[in-house]
Amino acid sequence: MSRLQMPQPTRRDFLRTSATALSLPLLPRHDCRALSERAPQTKHIVVVAFAGGIRSKDVLETKANAPNLHRIAKNGVMLPNVRAANSGHYGAALSIFTGNVESLGIRDDGRGLNPTMFEYLRKDAAFAQSDLWVSTANGAQGKLFAHSTHPDYGSAYAANLLDGEGIFNVEFQKVLATFGRPRADSAGEALLLDQLASSLDPAILQSLPVGGSKDPAQVRRVEKFILDELAGNTTKLTGPGSADAKAIRVGLNILRTFRPKLTAITLQNADIAHGSYNGYLEVIRRNDEELGKLWDAIQSDAELKNQTALFVLPEFGRDKDLNQRNGLDHGDNSDCLKKVFLIAAGPDFKKDMLVRSECATHDICPTVLSMFGLPQPKMVGGKPIADLFA
Repeated sequence: MSRLQMPQPTRRDFLRTSATALSLPLLPRHDCRALSERAPQTKHIVVVAFAGGIRSKDVLETKANAPNLHRIAKNGVMLPNVRAANSGHYGAALSIFTGNVESLGIRDDGRGLNPTMFEYLRKDAAFAQSDLWVSTANGAQGKLFAHSTHPDYGSAYAANLLDGEGIFNVEFQKVLATFGRPRADSAGEALLLDQLASSLDPAILQSLPVGGSKDPAQVRRVEKFILDELAGNTTKLTGPGSADAKAIRVGLNILRTFRPKLTAITLQNADIAHGSYNGYLEVIRRNDEELGKLWDAIQSDAELKNQTALFVLPEFGRDKDLNQRNGLDHGDNSDCLKKVFLIAAGPDFKKDMLVRSECATHDICPTVLSMFGLPQPKMVGGKPIADLFA
């Protein structure tokens, strides 16, 4: 990727530019009303599209593959009868965020027509853009989840979006190797930040919203996010499932730093199953490990612990039987393909419950909207999952 051609900035210039690129104005918190009769406690929601095609039998029936998801379910609700209507990755994953059965196929590369939950929350609930984030491992298609082409919603009401590489491209790793990784408030921090300014990826910056905030607190949040990204090991992750792992870690960093109301994380690497069943299981195990870290980080944060709800669900499953390559495709229309699961844990949900009532993957969108007190839009075809709530 190309570097930005610019004069060497000061640390203050760099942070001001970063704050402008990220466009993070603060708005007052909104009251929200869950489906529960008691006063709702959820202030933050994380939706993980455990995508790439994940069979329930490889998670729910094989605890060794996903011990952390089972641990999270003990703190919340497990629903084993979740229906997926589309077996194309893009349309099926998009359905989670629009509340409709999307017909887009695996190779479609255009934005959806139906508004996403992000657009509804920004326009109809007056959420700030800083309240809504997407961290994705789904490549070019994943970057389309942030907003639709609907004429009444669209890009003006998009969520912030980052891919798994975060703000910086791979070039900044060369700078890190030369100057070392920063520690907050260290003597060399300013010099390192100045050097890293030349490694900002223009493509990523152009995909972020235009605008900015002069709020000093927001500038400090941007600085903290940058330092956390650099001090962590996200960019060094390699091997099967590395893009998914990066997306989860970037999502966690966003959650800890900016405290958004809604964070979406979309995964994809399990699609390696077409050619390798064992590789697919390896991705599941690695994602489960990262999701365990995400959950533990939420539980160890005094603010997030009692205010954050987590949803984890596949976009669809996979075929019942192995193909000739000792892999798993997704086209046999069996229950292994069409029936998936949902794990949901949070302060307003039931605890350690197995709920066998049937719902659909596109019911997540109206459920999230209801938790933020937003009446269901007429364009949303799903319905809130009432059985989740205590």
